[in-house]
Amino acid sequence: MKIRQKITIYDIAKKAGASPSAVSAALNGDWKQRRLKQETVERIKQVACDEGYSANLQARGLRKAESGLAGMVLPDHENRFFAELSQQFAREAHDRGLCPAIVHAGRDADAQLRSVESLIAYSVDLVMIAGATEPLELARACRNSSVRHVFVDHACAEAPSVVTDNTVGAAILTKTLLEDMEVPSGSDPTTWLYFIGGERSLPASAERILGFCQETKASQALFDADQVMACGYEIKETEKVLSALHARLGQLPAGLFVNSIGCFEGVLRFLSSLPEEEISKATFGCFDHDPFATLSRFRLRMVRQRADLMVAEAFRQLDSGASKPNLIRVSPELV
Repeated sequence: MKIRQKITIYDIAKKAGASPSAVSAALNGDWKQRRLKQETVERIKQVACDEGYSANLQARGLRKAESGLAGMVLPDHENRFFAELSQQFAREAHDRGLCPAIVHAGRDADAQLRSVESLIAYSVDLVMIAGATEPLELARACRNSSVRHVFVDHACAEAPSVVTDNTVGAAILTKTLLEDMEVPSGSDPTTWLYFIGGERSLPASAERILGFCQETKASQALFDADQVMACGYEIKETEKVLSALHARLGQLPAGLFVNSIGCFEGVLRFLSSLPEEEISKATFGCFDHDPFATLSRFRLRMVRQRADLMVAEAFRQLDSGASKPNLIRVSPELV
């Protein structure tokens, strides 16, 4: 006799053409808060009934066994900071006897939500979310399924969050760069310090831009809104924007604050087309850290985000059962 496999919400989601979190909300009675359509809920319930899921529903709230899986969702593994977060997460998970399940979801909000829902469908014991584009939706998906969760890098207004103190870190880097430069002149844009990279709509970038603007203003070195060039995180776009600035100024600016190591790669690509003599006259800073970059033959300051401290604190929040909003800032270090 063939034994039928246990039906999960993941199976129901596939058959009903819905997401696992939608299935969970429909079967738990939380679908109105999720703003699901009545017809979607009825379809999900019908599939659950057809598949004999009712017995599973009764036992669902009584389940005490843990899967032993610890889930993490992050934008990518190429960025050194996210790679360090991933490595630290794996270490902390293993120290607790958990098996880490780490998903690269990019910056797309829907892709991040699908990733979180998939981890929930596999009954992970906890979820750590880094670089969330729309954190509220992710937090609600976890909360609806009673899964412990914490946010890292980008904060969530409805959950515990551990982030870098971006504003303070950016101000320190900006002040250091200005001290390494000649005093900027308001009438000569070639002497200015410029900010390049990142997206104003993302919390980390917005905080770094704030720190940059506060410090340049305090140092009487903020002359024009064009000093901030928030062109995203793409390497090619950063290279293109720096090339346009170089063409406009006729040379490199005296100082450049680069927001992230990915953008720094775009800067390096453009610099490779310039004579070393011109490059040596400029001062560079990067809000990210790569030990190989410090071997560069031009003036370079870098800020290292403490992935180790951030992940350790995030696990402390999870271990304590914290669920209420709580924002913890971890200071970066200048290297």
